[in-house]
Amino acid sequence: MNGGVIKFIMEIINTPNAPQPNGHYAQATVYNNTVYTAVQLGIKPEDTNPTPGTVKEQAEQVLKNLQAVLKAAGSDLSSALRIMIYVTDVKHWEEVNEIYTQILGDHKPARGVVPVTQLHLGFDVGMEVIAEVRDKL
Repeated sequence: MNGGVIKFIMEIINTPNAPQPNGHYAQATVYNNTVYTAVQLGIKPEDTNPTPGTVKEQAEQVLKNLQAVLKAAGSDLSSALRIMIYVTDVKHWEEVNEIYTQILGDHKPARGVVPVTQLHLGFDVGMEVIAEVRDKL
């Protein structure tokens, strides 16, 4: 400590295990032992021409992408504090929630569901996470 002042440094997270940003943003940032992810879509990291699958497939891939980004930040979905879910139609909610519940199990972070007009590349599901960093890898 320097005179009672603690300085925190923001860290930019980028992993090849999740889709690379297609714009001026990071996959995630870490600040003060908290990781903030960008919205992830159901794009497979190796996919050069992404096309949406079913809503369930998209939800599963979104959560895989988030898990990869969180892992690179020293966290994981079990450390999620809040998850925001964006869907292009509330009729998709039941399918998204089924996959979400399977993957998150008993862990129940705060959550919001936001209906949006559209998502990039015709995808129907996007999610972002705020999570605790427990283990800096």
